[in-house]
Amino acid sequence: MSLLEIDGLTVTHGGGVRAVDGVSLALEAGGALVLLGESGSGKTTVARSVLGLPGRGATVTGRVRLGGTDLLALDERALSRVRGRRIGYVPQDPSAALDPLRRIGPQIAEVLRRHGVAGTRRAARADAVRLLATAGVPDPERVARAYPHELSGGLRQRAAIAVAVSCGPELLIADEPTTALDALVRGRILDLFATLRADCGIAVLLVTHDLAAARRTGGEVAVMRDGRIVEHGPTDRVLDGPGHAFTAALVAAEPGARR
Repeated sequence: MSLLEIDGLTVTHGGGVRAVDGVSLALEAGGALVLLGESGSGKTTVARSVLGLPGRGATVTGRVRLGGTDLLALDERALSRVRGRRIGYVPQDPSAALDPLRRIGPQIAEVLRRHGVAGTRRAARADAVRLLATAGVPDPERVARAYPHELSGGLRQRAAIAVAVSCGPELLIADEPTTALDALVRGRILDLFATLRADCGIAVLLVTHDLAAARRTGGEVAVMRDGRIVEHGPTDRVLDGPGHAFTAALVAAEPGARR
């Protein structure tokens, strides 16, 4: 059985607008699945629906299961226990995950304590430094003492990733996590996701419009347009030999593509 199973997911907003229309996907434990598409294609809504956050007033039908748990059947209290503990989330802007008025280490320690992962404050503080190191942060002791505004964009994103994986989740959802980063840092963040998959067995669901990010992530890709999946399969096969005209157009528009 797959770790994440999405079956017939449909998300409708006010006025009958369907942001997601009958999406079905599966992701194995430790695997990678890229939701690829233009802005407004529905890819972020799919990811946020897995988190139980489809948008205010949205109507959600279909099925979303994580390791056998029906996420759509859970109330908000039960979902809040799943978020952070079983599902980690990395937003596009790390400021959405980090409190600007608190040092990085205590923020991670609070998550550990809230979910019962660390038994004492001392253990939580030590684990926070270890998690920053796991996220590839150089000099993690210094970063643990820093405020978010004292860090570069790449370090803030790594700190946000440390928060997301602090409780050893089964699934990591990353929504355009490299958009604001330069090419070198972007590659390092994507490589970090690969390391987390290999070393920790965490499955990664990556939302992106960037074909280079999709190629670097590997695994499988689902190309979305107007709320639907138009093509799905191994990343190399889909992007190197697209079978749908929309995918082919995306590949043709990729920087460096042959004209």
